[in-house]
Amino acid sequence: MTTPAPAPKGFEHAYAEVNGVRLHYVIGGEGPLVVLVHGWPFSWIEFRELLPLLAARGYRVLAPDLRGSGDSAIPAGHWTKQDEADDLHALIHHLGHDEAYVLGTDVGTMTVHAWAQRYPEDITRLVLSECYLPGFGLEEHFAAWWHFGFQAMSEFAAEVVKGNEEQYVSWFWQMMIGGGITGDDKTDILRTLTRPDGMRGGFEHYASIPEDGRNARAGIKIEVPVLVLHGENGLPAHILLEGAREAATDVRDGLVPDAAHTYAADNPPATADVLDRFFTA
Repeated sequence: MTTPAPAPKGFEHAYAEVNGVRLHYVIGGEGPLVVLVHGWPFSWIEFRELLPLLAARGYRVLAPDLRGSGDSAIPAGHWTKQDEADDLHALIHHLGHDEAYVLGTDVGTMTVHAWAQRYPEDITRLVLSECYLPGFGLEEHFAAWWHFGFQAMSEFAAEVVKGNEEQYVSWFWQMMIGGGITGDDKTDILRTLTRPDGMRGGFEHYASIPEDGRNARAGIKIEVPVLVLHGENGLPAHILLEGAREAATDVRDGLVPDAAHTYAADNPPATADVLDRFFTA
């Protein structure tokens, strides 16, 4: 594996073998644990500018790469969001923590929802953002997003885009990014996407969505406070908000101004303010 981009000052890269998979993560700061879970096609680097801002507010901040993404291992075959939840549960306990404030964005939202259902004792407060929930609204909009069906055929899709990874993800970046993801960030993301099996690893987040939805419908209702957060110029907020109100008992909504789908990179100070208010309310 080639060298990851530098971590922010006060943070470090590390690896852990948990739940049968090697996870890469970036960690720093002192205080209550905050876990930030990225979307696709991103990695921990989606939160690069947010990490030190949260640490300055008195948190220990953990930004893992999901299995299949970033510099984490890419297991063979398929896996579900429940498997990813097992990874994150094992990771925080490996690091000596019993609970955390947790944020997910894009496909990371699906993962942290599964985590909250599977291990409710792990999560003090939950942030869901910039995605729709499997089992709670996503399926009704699945057909509108052509890439969901394509990427769900993970092995086939990876072969189709092989050698054209940058051209493929650039189409998504044009829609997602509001200016916060830099050229260096894109270079680091492409470094991981073009490693052996890198695109297939990312596409596996989509391959399990039908099963994820069935698991979510069969799971528990979330009882910890939930914040549904969106960038001002990101996805329409109402679909996730409606799904979250069905999936959880205590739901609030929030907005990051002057930001798109990648709100944490586009407006880190406003994101840190919104999160700190929610975590300490």
